[in-house]
Amino acid sequence: MKYHHIGIPTKEKLKDEIYLKHLKMYTSGYGKNLYGIEWVRYEDDADFPGIVMNLPHVAFEVDDINEIIKGKKVIIQPNSPSPGVIVAFIEDSGAPVEFMQVDRAIAKEGI
Repeated sequence: MKYHHIGIPTKEKLKDEIYLKHLKMYTSGYGKNLYGIEWVRYEDDADFPGIVMNLPHVAFEVDDINEIIKGKKVIIQPNSPSPGVIVAFIEDSGAPVEFMQVDRAIAKEGI
């Protein structure tokens, strides 16, 4: 498991946002700083748990997402938001934690 990014929810529109229509959310900042800071802004009707939409989350890249979430409180089941990437969220100590399984042969550069 290795650190990937921190996602910080915001309500403010940011100049370099990328809109992800299928997720009803905007992202910005990732890949533009040394620390993996990513800003996320959700549409009001986005289909995410409130804990994910309102609290910062930390994300880790893992080799086997199903193994890492086994026995955990899963709040977003494994899914593929983009080709070559599988993500899942758990809740730990009241905070959201994201796990990412990335197939580098398929995933976009910069993921």
